[in-house]
Amino acid sequence: MATATGDEAAAMDSISRAPAAHLSALNAPEAGASQTETPLDGAEAAAPAPKKSTSGDGGVETAEEAVEPADPDINELCSDMFEKMSVFLQGELTATCEDYRLLENMNKLTSLKYMEMKDISINISRNLQDLNNKYASLQPYLDQINEIEEHVTSLEQSAYKLDAYSKKLGKRTLSKLTHHQFTQYNIIGLLGLQG
Repeated sequence: MATATGDEAAAMDSISRAPAAHLSALNAPEAGASQTETPLDGAEAAAPAPKKSTSGDGGVETAEEAVEPADPDINELCSDMFEKMSVFLQGELTATCEDYRLLENMNKLTSLKYMEMKDISINISRNLQDLNNKYASLQPYLDQINEIEEHVTSLEQSAYKLDAYSKKLGKRTLSKLTHHQFTQYNIIGLLGLQG
């Protein structure tokens, strides 16, 4: 239904007076009104109050409500806005989904790294257990080495003492031997003097 302008209001007023004239008058202003209508920057024009007309033929009242349809430009703008809002929301949801996929992939990689670290720690624990077992099996030999070292140290001390004693004994023997030889020479010398 077209917007009721001044020409159309006059045409509606004349409907009750001349029904045949109504058809020709209504078609002509609608064609002209659709070509000259301009948008009102998104604001709707105020709809005129319904016209009531009375005819002289028995007092029949007719009333028509003038309803202004939405401006086609507003419809296009609303459609464009909804399309762009849809694209925007799809982009936001896509970005959020990509963020969650990235987080999921990071969690999977982290889980794999933890599994690798778990395997490495199990291997380290196993190797440490093997080393402890080997050390326990070598412990008697290490104890024997410690005992041998103690005996060698004791033997070394004894060797030093023996060396010191033998030096002391050697000096005594040498001094006694020298004293004995001196005494012998004296005795021989005395005997030689007497003979």
